[in-house]
Amino acid sequence: MRAVLVVNPTATSTTPAGRDLLTHALQSRLQLSVEHTTHRGHGGEIAQAAVDQGVDLVVVHGGDGTVSNVVNGLLGKPGELPTGHVPALAIVPGGSANVLARSLGISPDPVVATNQLIDLLDQYGHRPNWRRIGMIDCGERWAVLNAGMGVDAEVVAAVEKQREKGRKVTPARYIRTAVPAALATTRREPALTVHLPGRDPVSGVHFVFVSNSSPWTYANNRPLWTNPDCSFESGLGVFGLTSMKVIPTLRIVRQMFSKRPKLEAKQLLRDDNAPCLRVTCAGGPIASQFDGDYLGEREQMTFRAVPDALAVVAPTPEKPN
Repeated sequence: MRAVLVVNPTATSTTPAGRDLLTHALQSRLQLSVEHTTHRGHGGEIAQAAVDQGVDLVVVHGGDGTVSNVVNGLLGKPGELPTGHVPALAIVPGGSANVLARSLGISPDPVVATNQLIDLLDQYGHRPNWRRIGMIDCGERWAVLNAGMGVDAEVVAAVEKQREKGRKVTPARYIRTAVPAALATTRREPALTVHLPGRDPVSGVHFVFVSNSSPWTYANNRPLWTNPDCSFESGLGVFGLTSMKVIPTLRIVRQMFSKRPKLEAKQLLRDDNAPCLRVTCAGGPIASQFDGDYLGEREQMTFRAVPDALAVVAPTPEKPN
């Protein structure tokens, strides 16, 4: 089996020792080449070359941003899925949150994840029937985990500015950035309208989160839930608020961090299995993001669930009770 290992050497928790351990482990089972990313978007370029060369497997050792970039390289432009050969994706976490890996049942510890990957490769052999997961077609890009318009995108933009200054990105920095951004949102008139199939448009929405799985993200090791019943095998999770009054909003935040979230509130717009949605902004362009990357400002965006879009080397999901 031919494979490419894509390593982001600047990711939060990647180390030369961990990279070497992973490389040696994979070389004993795969015909492996190793590529290090050197610039923004390089992971996607490596992935596209892997498609063109007929590689069977792309292993990513990096964070969620690197994984998202590689996925976009594998699938190409959104719209119709590729009809030709597309390599499977495997992940050995190397970032700070590692949301996708955790959501797929992969350990956030790189050493443990390496052993998991080796076990899965041995289990499936040379004719694997990998798990397949859905993606979010955002029109411009594929989102693996989530996308959004409003406060989350403003936080992403602010954190990217911190990264450009050479500051380390951590969950604590995200939280410190998110608090003032959320407070600023409470002082603005809601300008978004959400259009969901079979429902009347909902106007006066402050922000919209669109998710592909659950949880939305992690604050250190603590999951944050927006759409608990959303999964890689379901439609999209949609989460928005029509009011940002402090006390009711704090109640929702508390529910989002609970171990058994039951998200209920009058001002909450939520759907855990939407096939698609369109979000428009009446007040002019608004900050938008996908998978933690800032897209810029958009007046409207359309999101579509695309099932079975990509093969992944991951444990079989547990069936709900």
